[in-house]
Amino acid sequence: MAETAASPTSADKNLAARISPARQLAEAFAAGSLPGTVELTELPFLTMVGLRAAAGSDVAQRLAAVTGGLPAGSGAVAGNGDVSVLWLGPSEFLVVAPTEAHESLGGGLIPALRDALGSDAGQVVDLSANRTTFELKGPRARAVLEKGCSLDLHPRVFKTGTAFSTEIANIPAGLWKTGEDTFRIFPRASFAEFLGRWLLDAMREYASPEVP
Repeated sequence: MAETAASPTSADKNLAARISPARQLAEAFAAGSLPGTVELTELPFLTMVGLRAAAGSDVAQRLAAVTGGLPAGSGAVAGNGDVSVLWLGPSEFLVVAPTEAHESLGGGLIPALRDALGSDAGQVVDLSANRTTFELKGPRARAVLEKGCSLDLHPRVFKTGTAFSTEIANIPAGLWKTGEDTFRIFPRASFAEFLGRWLLDAMREYASPEVP
């Protein structure tokens, strides 16, 4: 009896139709990465949702119940499990969740946030196609970023688990330190290629032996 392949689901078709903003740089990212020193990858298609809600309001509490919390101040990150919420302003937040959380793939996060907002003042906006995510990691990751970021990235100031809005190479971007030597960068999709190529260029010096 001949085997028949399973038909792709609508979620599979939706995911296959997506093109990440830095897909054309995938080979360059792999070639320019230096394992054990500094590595650059794109984490495409993360689910991102912009929230606006007045601190302490009923709607803020309902949104927090969905996400596992809302951060209380600059640099803070809240959340629950795979869902993280980055502080962007006193009443503005960015939710970051895995790809499969998007409603086009059957995820329930965004509908749940819309339900929590209801008709009250505030916003729940799907920003998944507005940005992409770069991950820069390795012992030289901070040094690469310091070439074009005005934030103080020293660990005594920029601690693991915090995130800030900043500029990198004059490009507006979110910067989230997810590990001791690991950073996630959130440029808008239209700036992804420029920033990706800038990061590759900033990494290049570490491909050569250090001059004594």
